[in-house]
Amino acid sequence: MNAISAEGLVKTFGTGDKAVKAVGGVDLTVPEGTVVGLLGPNGAGKTTAVRMLTTLLQPDAGRALVAGHDVVREPQAVRSLIGLSGQYAAVDETLTGRENLWLFGRLYQLSSKQAKKRADELLEQFSLADAGDRTLKTYSGGMRRRLDLASSLIVHPEILFLDEPTTGLDPASRLDLWDVIRERVAEGATILLTTQYLEEADALADNIVVIDHGQVIAEGTADQLKAQIGGERIEVVVHDSEHADSAEQILNLSSGGQCDRDTHTRKLTVPTHTGSKGLIQVIRDLDEAGVTIDDIALRRPTLDDVFVKLTGRHAESETEAADTAAGRAAS
Repeated sequence: MNAISAEGLVKTFGTGDKAVKAVGGVDLTVPEGTVVGLLGPNGAGKTTAVRMLTTLLQPDAGRALVAGHDVVREPQAVRSLIGLSGQYAAVDETLTGRENLWLFGRLYQLSSKQAKKRADELLEQFSLADAGDRTLKTYSGGMRRRLDLASSLIVHPEILFLDEPTTGLDPASRLDLWDVIRERVAEGATILLTTQYLEEADALADNIVVIDHGQVIAEGTADQLKAQIGGERIEVVVHDSEHADSAEQILNLSSGGQCDRDTHTRKLTVPTHTGSKGLIQVIRDLDEAGVTIDDIALRRPTLDDVFVKLTGRHAESETEAADTAAGRAAS
């Protein structure tokens, strides 16, 4: 059974010549008890889609059900069953961390005693117990982010929407959050995750949906998506840019002319069907040609390779332009 189901979702901002279609007919299903990763470049419409699914924006067309409830006709029912952590910390900096969580608990209609108990549990879980009685003015950006995430878990929601949840977190805090997400799924929760970190989707998502220009362009498991662009690859970083042409000729010979070259990083990449034997031969050929290299490796395709193949761009860390417009429209 699907916890989230959307058909033909459309959202346009502006009118006339200035109209921007942030989401242009997205179909999406998220089975119960799974993590689905929503990936896309800047302006793809990821956050706009999440805002429609969480009742913060009304779609211009299409239909979406969350936990069996229509997001337009039954918004209160949807809100009672979901948790949402957006890209920016939705907390009050004049209150302490404990007071913020207590307030969220009360807004979710917990008793004062229940809200206090839940706040204590979450402060401990997110390594904020020592800072719980400090005002948020004294918190670092990462601490505020963790508190915001804790607030989305105040009532153990059945369905959790995480919109770039680890943005601004240090690597250790990011791994801690991954553990929290896995724990929630083990407890039966369903999670829709948008992220700018492709390794995050690779590590957490049961299924991945890639959107670009407001439309779904690919869907599958991480392994299925990686399989679309072939097998192993040889990756070479030349020491001097002037050696790049020679290295490219050698790599083209080994791959039948399929060398991909990044002039900025001096990195050249080619597919290989001969594995370590092909790597050894390329090393010999480069050495004979006098090409000095800084690095060479044999690796499997990554989600970043998939991302570039599908969208023509690397994943970016800036806020989506169309979704920024959505935020202004919703405020």
